[in-house]
Amino acid sequence: MIFRSILTLALAALLIFLSYAPASAQSTPWRAAQVFPTSPVTKEDGGKWRIGYVESGEYSEYPLTLEAIAEGLQRLGWLTLPSDPPDTLSGRELWSWLADNARSDYLEFVKDAWWQPGNFDTDKRAGVREAIALRVEKQGDLDLIIAMGTWAGQDMRAIGPPIPTVVASTSDPVAAGIVDSPADSGRENLHARVEPERYQRQVRLFRDIVPFQSLGIVYEDSEAGRTYAALSAVEQVGGELNFKIVPCHAQSSSVSTETAIANAVDCYRQLTQQRVDAVYITSHRGVTLESVKDIASILRQAKVPSFSMAGSREVERGVLLSLAQADESYVGLFHAETMARILNGAQPRALSQLWVDPPKIALNLATTRAIGFDPPVDILLAADEVYETAN
Repeated sequence: MIFRSILTLALAALLIFLSYAPASAQSTPWRAAQVFPTSPVTKEDGGKWRIGYVESGEYSEYPLTLEAIAEGLQRLGWLTLPSDPPDTLSGRELWSWLADNARSDYLEFVKDAWWQPGNFDTDKRAGVREAIALRVEKQGDLDLIIAMGTWAGQDMRAIGPPIPTVVASTSDPVAAGIVDSPADSGRENLHARVEPERYQRQVRLFRDIVPFQSLGIVYEDSEAGRTYAALSAVEQVGGELNFKIVPCHAQSSSVSTETAIANAVDCYRQLTQQRVDAVYITSHRGVTLESVKDIASILRQAKVPSFSMAGSREVERGVLLSLAQADESYVGLFHAETMARILNGAQPRALSQLWVDPPKIALNLATTRAIGFDPPVDILLAADEVYETAN
């Protein structure tokens, strides 16, 4: 049964990849037909390309993705890093570190070209959009912007974007309205990594392994919160497979990180009290690599099976299972190659946005024992990453 599910996932991923052509060529057919290199080049006048950065707020995934992009650019020969950056840097601290330490004859991370609407502060988004648009219009000293997170991607689209923009670390850029479709960003200067049907595949696999009738899910009850949690994808599969979705709303924006964590943890506790059959742990500002340990512990004590949207790192910390994601370095290289092709003359819209993770299972055996779940032999054989403890 599980082997069949994995095979189905693999075939579905292949079909999805083949069904979407590279980005729209309607407005620039000659560009879409070209193959742009990733080799480092300077600007025509011999100057360096100047890179800016905007992020949605303080979120643990953002610095990890930014570091992976920098490492991808290093791998492609665009820059050299003297060492790994210090651990636990925020997005702003990492950007400053890169501006001070990255060595390159081809590009530079512009230290003061950094923006953030506070810590996911809704009221500050308009000001950030205005500041970026004004910088590009008045100074004209930036060549490309990295937009980290859903808000950042939405805000760059809202202002054009006026210069090439690469959007990273978003749950679902199509549902969030950042890009028009997996095949077409809809804007000449816009590119985002898109993985079609990713969350539907996760939930279907979870249901194959754990035949639940009710599924708990935590999210902020806002447009952004529902997008982060891939609620529409969960509802789609729920309708197909006839299971009940039990929501718990946990505010994550316009509050401190500590409050977002407390809200998320409390919601998962509430779901166990409602005796849901299983829980899908989704993307939420209150779910961090530290807080997920507490969440996993709460679910283990209540003997509730859990599935992580984020992947292996949360399974390692006690969540029952997930689809193991590709190493962060591959995601970083994907974005780095996109940036390199843009700086070599490609239009962002003309480059493929498609990304499909390999269908590999991650399983925590300590959690299976704690909740009394006896995994089928075929899932044990199919699991690519098996953790014996909950760290």
